[in-house]
Amino acid sequence: MAKLLNLDLGEVEEVCSVGKALSSPVRLDILKLLYEESLNIGEISEKLQIAPSSAALHVNILQKADLINTEVQPGTRGAVRLCSRKNDIVNISLNSVSENVNQVISVNMPVGAYTDCEVYSTCGIADESGFIGNEDKSQCFYLPERVNAQLLWSSGGYVEYKFPNQVPKRSDLKRMGLSLEICSEAPNYRENWKSDITVWINGVDCGNWLSPGDFGARRGRITPSSWVSGNTQYGLLTTWEVRKDGCYINGAKVEDVDTNIGNLNIKEDKPLLIRIGNKKDAKHIGGFNIFGEKFGDHPQNIILSLEY
Repeated sequence: MAKLLNLDLGEVEEVCSVGKALSSPVRLDILKLLYEESLNIGEISEKLQIAPSSAALHVNILQKADLINTEVQPGTRGAVRLCSRKNDIVNISLNSVSENVNQVISVNMPVGAYTDCEVYSTCGIADESGFIGNEDKSQCFYLPERVNAQLLWSSGGYVEYKFPNQVPKRSDLKRMGLSLEICSEAPNYRENWKSDITVWINGVDCGNWLSPGDFGARRGRITPSSWVSGNTQYGLLTTWEVRKDGCYINGAKVEDVDTNIGNLNIKEDKPLLIRIGNKKDAKHIGGFNIFGEKFGDHPQNIILSLEY
């Protein structure tokens, strides 16, 4: 797969560095050489018949523009710098983005794409055809078929997902929202079964939502016909938001946490860890059901939105 370097006119220094790097025929020749193989400074100098000092200067300019990588390796006469291509395509957008208009990136995460979990009986996962593995067997949460899950449930613990952080560098992140259909988990179902369900982002508590029950008295609007009545059928569409002034659940501010968008430990090029579950000391450890786009009342997966 081609490696892509995306830039826009707001990244002035980077665009100028790329422009400078590509303005020299010698540097273009170096990129052509590195397309085929990795070379050290001496080899580049020899192939292009230029002085090693000149080759080193051109390599520095290409590296500053993020077009190549260099790595120091031991050689027969001391350390040498091994050069290799870093990007294959440079895309510079000439459209500037207004600073007064917020941008939004949304990620649609399948329910079964969790990267970590701690589950307790009653627990299980299911797709449109029925159970994946056996019910109440925590090891079934690690079956490869789990990626097809449209419903998962546990009487406690948590599931954790890794979302990509696709917000452009140096952007001002203003809001993060998590939307999912969810409810409590009781054996079979029980309409009055409270559960304190918490969301953590990068390990930071973003608020507790009190689920009123595990709903099964009617069928879910999009729940597959293969899913028998008498089991959980649907949940409630619930939204956690983290803004600069605090956390909100379904639009109401959470007063008992101090979390805001600035203390979520967000780092560029690092995934966002989203954990959903019950605290071990919660008042109501009533478990959770999480619904995918083909189960419940709402045709959606877990959606994370980032506004900047």
